[in-house]
Amino acid sequence: MEPRRPKDQFPVRIQWDPERDLHLDKLPYRSIQIGLGKEAVNLYVTQWIRGITDVTPLAHEIHALVEAGKLDEARVRLPVERVY
Repeated sequence: MEPRRPKDQFPVRIQWDPERDLHLDKLPYRSIQIGLGKEAVNLYVTQWIRGITDVTPLAHEIHALVEAGKLDEARVRLPVERVY
Protein backbone atom coordinates (compact mmCIF):
# COMPACT_ATOMS: atom_id res chain seq x y z
CA MET A 1 0.00 0.00 0.00
CA GLU A 2 1.27 3.50 -0.88
CA PRO A 3 1.98 5.94 1.95
CA ARG A 4 -0.68 8.60 2.38
CA ARG A 5 0.13 12.01 1.03
CA PRO A 6 -0.12 14.84 3.62
CA LYS A 7 -3.33 16.28 2.10
CA ASP A 8 -4.99 12.84 2.30
CA GLN A 9 -4.41 12.71 6.07
CA PHE A 10 -6.95 15.44 6.81
CA PRO A 11 -10.68 15.64 5.95
CA VAL A 12 -10.52 19.39 5.22
CA ARG A 13 -7.93 21.45 3.33
CA ILE A 14 -7.57 25.24 3.44
CA GLN A 15 -5.89 27.53 0.93
CA TRP A 16 -5.96 31.22 0.04
CA ASP A 17 -7.04 32.15 -3.47
CA PRO A 18 -7.08 35.57 -5.11
CA GLU A 19 -10.46 37.27 -5.33
CA ARG A 20 -11.50 38.39 -8.81
CA ASP A 21 -13.50 41.29 -10.17
CA LEU A 22 -16.30 41.18 -12.75
CA HIS A 23 -13.70 40.86 -15.55
CA LEU A 24 -12.02 37.99 -13.67
CA ASP A 25 -8.93 40.11 -13.00
CA LYS A 26 -7.17 39.43 -9.69
CA LEU A 27 -7.99 41.76 -6.82
CA PRO A 28 -5.37 42.80 -4.23
CA TYR A 29 -6.77 40.51 -1.54
CA ARG A 30 -7.45 36.83 -1.15
CA SER A 31 -10.30 34.69 0.11
CA ILE A 32 -10.15 31.38 1.84
CA GLN A 33 -10.99 28.27 -0.17
CA ILE A 34 -12.00 25.15 1.73
CA GLY A 35 -11.54 21.74 0.13
CA LEU A 36 -13.34 18.71 1.51
CA GLY A 37 -11.85 15.21 1.53
CA LYS A 38 -13.86 11.99 1.38
CA GLU A 39 -14.77 11.89 5.07
CA ALA A 40 -15.83 15.56 5.13
CA VAL A 41 -17.76 15.23 1.85
CA ASN A 42 -19.86 12.44 3.34
CA LEU A 43 -20.68 14.59 6.38
CA TYR A 44 -21.31 17.60 4.17
CA VAL A 45 -23.86 15.90 1.95
CA THR A 46 -25.58 13.90 4.69
CA GLN A 47 -25.54 16.27 7.68
CA TRP A 48 -24.13 19.76 7.10
CA ILE A 49 -26.20 21.07 4.16
CA ARG A 50 -29.22 23.09 5.28
CA GLY A 51 -30.34 24.40 1.89
CA ILE A 52 -29.29 24.83 -1.72
CA THR A 53 -30.15 27.79 -3.93
CA ASP A 54 -29.65 27.59 -7.68
CA VAL A 55 -28.07 30.90 -8.70
CA THR A 56 -27.43 29.89 -12.33
CA PRO A 57 -30.00 32.33 -13.78
CA LEU A 58 -28.51 35.16 -11.69
CA ALA A 59 -24.98 34.28 -12.86
CA HIS A 60 -26.16 34.34 -16.49
CA GLU A 61 -27.84 37.70 -15.92
CA ILE A 62 -24.72 39.21 -14.32
CA HIS A 63 -22.52 37.81 -17.09
CA ALA A 64 -24.76 39.31 -19.78
CA LEU A 65 -24.62 42.71 -18.05
CA VAL A 66 -20.81 42.53 -17.86
CA GLU A 67 -20.61 41.57 -21.52
CA ALA A 68 -22.87 44.55 -22.36
CA GLY A 69 -20.59 46.87 -20.40
CA LYS A 70 -23.26 47.55 -17.75
CA LEU A 71 -20.96 47.04 -14.75
CA ASP A 72 -22.95 49.17 -12.31
CA GLU A 73 -26.08 47.11 -13.01
CA ALA A 74 -24.06 43.89 -12.68
CA ARG A 75 -22.56 44.96 -9.32
CA VAL A 76 -26.02 45.69 -7.89
CA ARG A 77 -27.03 42.08 -8.60
CA LEU A 78 -23.97 40.50 -6.94
CA PRO A 79 -24.74 38.67 -3.68
CA VAL A 80 -23.78 40.54 -0.54
CA GLU A 81 -20.52 39.23 0.89
CA ARG A 82 -19.69 39.44 4.58
CA VAL A 83 -16.19 39.65 5.99
CA TYR A 84 -15.64 37.11 8.76
